[in-house]
Amino acid sequence: MLHGTQSWIFNNKPAILSTAAVVGPFEGRGPLAEDFDRIHGELMLGQESWEKAERALLEESTQLACEKANIRKEQVNFLLAGDLLDQIISSSFAASTLAIPFIGLFGACSTAIESLALAALLVNSGAAHYALAATCSHNASAEKQFRYPTEYGSQKPPTAQFTVTGSGAALLSDKGVGGPHVTAATIGRVIDMGITDPFNMGAAMAPAAVDTIQAHLRDFRRQPGYYDLIVTGDLSKVGHQIAVELLDKHQIPMQQTEFKDCGMMIYDYNTQQVQAGASGCACSAVVTYGHLMKKLWSGELKRILVVGTGALLSPISFQQGNSIPCIAHAVAIESGVS
Repeated sequence: MLHGTQSWIFNNKPAILSTAAVVGPFEGRGPLAEDFDRIHGELMLGQESWEKAERALLEESTQLACEKANIRKEQVNFLLAGDLLDQIISSSFAASTLAIPFIGLFGACSTAIESLALAALLVNSGAAHYALAATCSHNASAEKQFRYPTEYGSQKPPTAQFTVTGSGAALLSDKGVGGPHVTAATIGRVIDMGITDPFNMGAAMAPAAVDTIQAHLRDFRRQPGYYDLIVTGDLSKVGHQIAVELLDKHQIPMQQTEFKDCGMMIYDYNTQQVQAGASGCACSAVVTYGHLMKKLWSGELKRILVVGTGALLSPISFQQGNSIPCIAHAVAIESGVS
């Protein structure tokens, strides 16, 4: 199980039975729209608040993942989920509706990959037959908590990112045959480079992403070319460029593979005003569980490494002038298609 110093190898290859990606209207106008399961036409989703809308997104994605695999939620042993809001209220309130045994997580925007890694660990060890990994975010609720209310209409610098409205879920099992499997994971370290600007999270998170990529390649004695694609969570333009430069500085030959970022893939820079790109827990979740899983199921991609990135700040830490500690977790997914 333990491989190297901070990685796990899943010899039993937990299967991803199904995934679901549900998004809001803005994401539905982006280049990946055809790869999402459901696109909502308005941000409120018929709810009374942004926060209740975010909760509804998570409920919808988890239920849809179960339906697609023809699994009743009563069969699911554990739900592993988290979000950006204080005390992960979206996940906790959704878990009360779903009535699935719940493990709440907080990894900021790395939560999609953190939950996937831990769900795979449970299934691989025999501690669960079925485990759901899920997360969500909502542009309006995140803006209200971390920055300024949407109604305020504040100006943002080019380094700022646009929080994705959506939710992604993956159902893992020890009973799957064929199809994509989670084969390995690397748990990241918290890296703090002293950056205090909450409008420049890409720069803050990039060193953590690079540290985890290095650790994964070192622990498994692999070259980047082992993967068809290495994709980070939500570094977006600013952070991605820093990561490219750092990897080059550390002589990691990333030219062997495609190196992309989910935050640069979900929106159209030419038609959508998103500053540096996307962020939010749902960013890597909906891109991975929608767009990338579609390519894995078809065999267009055979091996990918998804590196979820997260800025571990809070409104209180920001108000007190603290720097932004960051983390990244990596999960290897292989298609099973020869």
